[in-house]
Amino acid sequence: MNTQTENKTQEVASKTMRISGSEAVVRSLIAEGVDILYGYPGGAIMPVYDELFKFQDQIHHVLTRHEQGAAHAAQGYARISGKVGVAMATSGPGATNLVTGIADAQIDSTPLVCITGQVFSHLLGSDAFQETDIVGISTPVTKWNCQVTKAADIPKALAKAFYIAKSGRPGPVLVDITKDAQVGELDFEYEPCKGVRSYIPVPKTNPADVQAAADLINAAKKPMIVWGQGVILGKAEEELKAVIEKAGIPSAWTILGASAIPTSHPLNIGMVGMHGNYAPNKLTNECDVLIAIGMRFDDRVTGKLDSYAKQAKVIHFDIDPAEVDKNVKTDVAVIGDSKDSLAQLLPLLEAKSHEAWLQEFKDLYAIEFEKVIKHDIHPVKEGLTMGEVLRQINEETKGQAAIVSDVGQHQMIACRYADFKVTKSNITSGGLGTMGFALPAAIGAKMGAPDREVVAIIGDGGYQMNIQELGTIFQTKVPVKIVVLNNEFLGMVRQWQQLFFDKRYASTEMTNPDFVTIAKGYHIDAKRVSKREELADAVKEMIASENSYFLEVCVEKEDNVFPMVPTGASVSDVRLS
Repeated sequence: MNTQTENKTQEVASKTMRISGSEAVVRSLIAEGVDILYGYPGGAIMPVYDELFKFQDQIHHVLTRHEQGAAHAAQGYARISGKVGVAMATSGPGATNLVTGIADAQIDSTPLVCITGQVFSHLLGSDAFQETDIVGISTPVTKWNCQVTKAADIPKALAKAFYIAKSGRPGPVLVDITKDAQVGELDFEYEPCKGVRSYIPVPKTNPADVQAAADLINAAKKPMIVWGQGVILGKAEEELKAVIEKAGIPSAWTILGASAIPTSHPLNIGMVGMHGNYAPNKLTNECDVLIAIGMRFDDRVTGKLDSYAKQAKVIHFDIDPAEVDKNVKTDVAVIGDSKDSLAQLLPLLEAKSHEAWLQEFKDLYAIEFEKVIKHDIHPVKEGLTMGEVLRQINEETKGQAAIVSDVGQHQMIACRYADFKVTKSNITSGGLGTMGFALPAAIGAKMGAPDREVVAIIGDGGYQMNIQELGTIFQTKVPVKIVVLNNEFLGMVRQWQQLFFDKRYASTEMTNPDFVTIAKGYHIDAKRVSKREELADAVKEMIASENSYFLEVCVEKEDNVFPMVPTGASVSDVRLS
């Protein structure tokens, strides 16, 4: 936050004045340093929008074309900036349309504050027009939520919302504000929240646990680290790098942990999980100490739990005690902020080099390269592959771009082959797996980091779930680069149907519209390529453009993503074909 904004924030926060509840909403947002929010107006939230109009020189509202788009855009903004994303909608369907984005933010630990309008409080429970119990609906997918029925309660509710959203393990909160609370008056005074009784966002790390972890690591012959997004959320990238390098530990990542350490780092052994790299999946069941840092042992990472790392001592670093022993039994749990706990661990570690162990990863990588990777990124077949598109994007962006991917085959290819040199560069829907995420999230990401190149990698299926957000790009002129990898299938489902359902392609083949014409209808520069000799120039032109740009790449229809751990199988059973 710059000095001018800080002064405005202090000025807004310190004044006591008689104002409406709707003005209190806007002034509270400004006091929290919010300079941009995403939303869609409607009757039950109209008083707040009226006040936003008056404060538009201090806070910028982005009109998305759908409330789900607003939630995902706020997620993209939060993920790349590290700030709280804000989304706003009216009651009823406006509020329920936010829920998918809220659920996505909850499982991926993204800090959001969502504000919804609600009918007058005397109408609550009467099935009034556009009335929905959004507090009840959103309770399972929010870190905290509340309903405000009095104007005087608005500042405290929003202060608490921002504190809870961004503290500890981040997450989404929802504040539902009735119409009478918006039009009522209060003596406004804003005090940022500094704590909530019984809520301990960052547990204090126990030094004895850190020492126990260090002892296990120092004694290990075949240690392996798997890190997740907790490293990025905790701003612990440098601490992780120092630990890895001092102890000489081969280290892998979950998809949300990608980019915390550059992909080119010699101890970065790749991605774990269903479509992760061959070596870290296979050798998970051969390491003697497994160190999990800021990850939650998702089923897509572990495969069959009964056979996951049973030979290893397991150390789990996490800020959330609820994640410890939830899926994988740990031998040592270090609870606390990752930046602090890794800083405590570092001086206790012995300097080591596990060259023979690291060579095992390199040997398996060579097998994967011959059987999978070289065919993905340097194909000899006539048709284009998704992997070679990512290779071309890497060449043009030099690993500096933020890649925003949707969900499906293209997502796995993007995570596997994108060259990440800067943290917060892999923005995708992880735990919920939300198709339609990428286009609006890329809008928010570019607004959250305007100096960075933001490239959305999307499949033809997910793209059409929120294609209307091209209108947001057109209206705001945000220079997002959009790449649709079009295989005319719901590719990931089709892959499963091919491998496990005898090629019964039930409802997965797509008859698509002319995507280029649609983009041009929104006055977005657009091009389609289907031949290898066209690809390099098209990607170069897209990246060089100072405006938004749409590139459709027609890829092989029935290519599959390997390696693959079949559902219900052990990570040791990872397939290369």
